[in-house]
Amino acid sequence: MASEKIANTLSVREMIDEKMTKDKKGGSLQKAVPFLLFIIAAVSVLTTIGIVLTLIFETILFFQSVSFKEFLTAEKWYPFSETHASYGILPLISGTLRVTAIAVIVAVPIGLAAAIYLSEYASDRARRIIKPIFEVLAGIPTIVYGYFALTFVTPVLREIIPGLAVFNALSPGIVIGIMITPMIASLSEDAMSSVPNAMREGALALGSTKIEVAFKVVLPAAISGVVASIVLAISRAIGETMIVSVAGGSSPNLGWNVTESIQTMTAYIVQVSQGDVGYGTTIYYSIYAVGMTLFVFTLIMNFIAQYVSRRFREEY
Repeated sequence: MASEKIANTLSVREMIDEKMTKDKKGGSLQKAVPFLLFIIAAVSVLTTIGIVLTLIFETILFFQSVSFKEFLTAEKWYPFSETHASYGILPLISGTLRVTAIAVIVAVPIGLAAAIYLSEYASDRARRIIKPIFEVLAGIPTIVYGYFALTFVTPVLREIIPGLAVFNALSPGIVIGIMITPMIASLSEDAMSSVPNAMREGALALGSTKIEVAFKVVLPAAISGVVASIVLAISRAIGETMIVSVAGGSSPNLGWNVTESIQTMTAYIVQVSQGDVGYGTTIYYSIYAVGMTLFVFTLIMNFIAQYVSRRFREEY
């Protein structure tokens, strides 16, 4: 009996020692994981800081050759002219805003309609089938969208609008609208689905119809998420590159004519980045000035989205 007690005591001690060893190893791992996560987060932050600093420094070099006033107020963008080069950003901003406005006109009604249907009318089975299929549009490469706009949408539009140029603002604007529709639909549907069913049931009990519940109860209650999704989609449209590069053209024009060739800020960056411009020239540094302008636009849109989301958020 004594020997059995000694054996049991030794086995218990071995188990305790083994447990302490495992705890020490687990403690080391637990200490290492937060440090590893910090390193990963720091890489993303430092990368963002590096991008911003690069834009700032290279933009400063650009403004050593071109005045800030000319950049913001001149109405012509002719950087490749050997005699009378002009660096007015307004034509590029005009082209960007034209395409974005068309995209918003296309995407917002379709996206909100799809979100309302998925949230209020579709069955669970239909939602599980339709939503993933609908979101496939967001995964299509933008270069495919660009050639779709050039080879399909533009010929169709030219049959309807005879004066439409081969490269124009209308065709890429429509296709960008199709591209950002899933973003609006998905985020808006998530916001609408988070509205408590008690609000719907209360409105129905008071005699409201299904469509009245959707537009007068659910949509106002989810307005913060809906507006935030629209603002984020606008930001995505402003930064779109390949669609406007392929189907929009390379003619910076100031105005609101959507039937003529245009050039957006992103399309100009692509044009200069093809390698035909010498390093250290004013044209080379101009892509950083344009990129900085685009960065400011996108940053403002993201701030607006965050403000709207906080300002109109409803908690239930």
